Parts: sequence; C-alpha cells; structure tokens
Amino acid sequence: MTDDVPEIKAIYTDGACSGNPGPGGWGTVIYFVDGQIHELGGYEPGTTNNRMEMQAAIAALQFLQQHDYHTPIELNTDSKYLIHGITQWMRGWKRKGWKTAAGKAVLNKDLWLALDELTQTLNAEQKVAIDWNYVKGHAGNVGNERCDEIARAFSQKRTISLKKSVDANAGNSSNPAAGAVVKPNPKSRTPKNVDPQTKIPLPTIDTTLSDMSDTRINRVSNMLKLLQTADELAKQGYLITTSELVVLTGVSAIELAKRGDDWTWRNWTVSCVSSESDQEKFWQLERIGE
Repeated sequence: MTDDVPEIKAIYTDGACSGNPGPGGWGTVIYFVDGQIHELGGYEPGTTNNRMEMQAAIAALQFLQQHDYHTPIELNTDSKYLIHGITQWMRGWKRKGWKTAAGKAVLNKDLWLALDELTQTLNAEQKVAIDWNYVKGHAGNVGNERCDEIARAFSQKRTISLKKSVDANAGNSSNPAAGAVVKPNPKSRTPKNVDPQTKIPLPTIDTTLSDMSDTRINRVSNMLKLLQTADELAKQGYLITTSELVVLTGVSAIELAKRGDDWTWRNWTVSCVSSESDQEKFWQLERIGE
C-alpha cells in the first residue's frame, strides 16, 4: 500500500443504461478506513447494463493497480451476472475456448478478459485478494445507492460532484458535464441476427386445487416440469419469445425490460440473442457452470 492511499474498508460498484443497449454510465465508490471517500464514474454512448456493471468493477481494480495497493479488499455489487461470471462461469468458458455450453461465443468477452487479467495480476504481483460480495440493489445500502446515483448521472450526462480523496490524475474517473474526457471502453457487442429455433411448449401451472396437501404436491410437480423445460431449452439451444419467457420464469414483461439483455434466473443465465432489427425478441438459456 502506498503512502497516498489509506487502507480501504470496502468498494462499491454499479452500472446503469438507458435503453439497454443505449447510453450508459458506471459508478465506483471507495470507502477508506479513516472515513475518506473516493468516487469514480464514466460514460459510454452505446452499451448495455451488464457492460457498465463490469466497467465499474474494472475501474475499481485499475485504481488498486495504479496506486500499488497491497491489501485484500471487499468489492460489493448488485450484479449477479458479474459475480457469477468472475467466480464461477469463467473457468468453464476458458475450458471451452470462450464458448458457452450451447457453443455460442461468450458475451462481453473483452471485458471478461480485462477483469480476469486484473484480478490475476493484482493477486500475483500485489497480493490483493478480492472478496466479490453481492448486495441487493435499491434496498437502502448507502454504498450501492451512491454508485447507482453516479452511474445514472453519467448515463444521462447530468452534472454530479464526485468526492476525491486521492490524486485524480492517477485514477480513471471523469465527469462529462465538467468537460473531462471519458476513457473509452471496449466496443459494445453488436447482437447478431438470429433465426427463431424450434419452440418447446411450456407447461401451465395449476393453481386451482382446493386441497392444501394436493396443492403443494402439484405445485412442486409443476415447478419440476418448468425446471426440466428450462434444462431442455438450454441443452438444445432453443430460443424462446418474451411471452414464453414470462411463462417460464414468472417474471413480468415490465420486469424483464428492467433486467436487460443478460441476467440470471435460478440455475440459468438468460440472454437476449436478437438484434434491434428483429421484430420480436428471442432469448436463450444456458445452465450455470456448464
């Protein structure tokens, strides 16, 4: 740890995107043990929410690297996509040559590679172990709420004052409204046109039974059918429509719009594989860990 950086208590990161894809922003807040706070933020004109979540984490790790920090840290994020990717999925992706279980190219590979290189370098050269910790978003957590505020301000190009406890010239932050130049992120992926695949009929959950014991048994049975359907969809690489995804997951169409193009449901990652030119959105499931 260098003289210009006090001991870090915790780091929070978050990303935001309008449109997904669309204009995005990321926010990183570093809390020091002595009470100081250092904030970073950035803007990307065309990106996704997941990429902004990843970019916020990259900025945090770059801060540690640039300041030659040598103490284990806790990094908090509300992105399960980020945590699962860096702690679980990446091992399988590497074994498969950065392919998913369905044989598709891993989304956001450029940023995953950057995160992987940073974590390995920090651990090997600076002995920095990173504790990737999930925090629920919009639940009153001060660090998470502040990161969200920063990310949204940058995504909308609104002026926001960032706290600076460390020399800003050594960091990676910028404020578009203040006239600073934002360091460009790697190019966002361009979704490929995908032809609809064979659709598997999704089961209908029976909620009309009156007997409580039979109802519980039927609910478990129906849920098992749903999970088996999801597994078959992932195994065969079939694509499903948004309305079918709503039936499968129980997540409303309004909530789906908020979750973006890549998110986690139970044991699967759910990814949008349609381009903006497609008349209807199609989704693909991939079993976590495969």
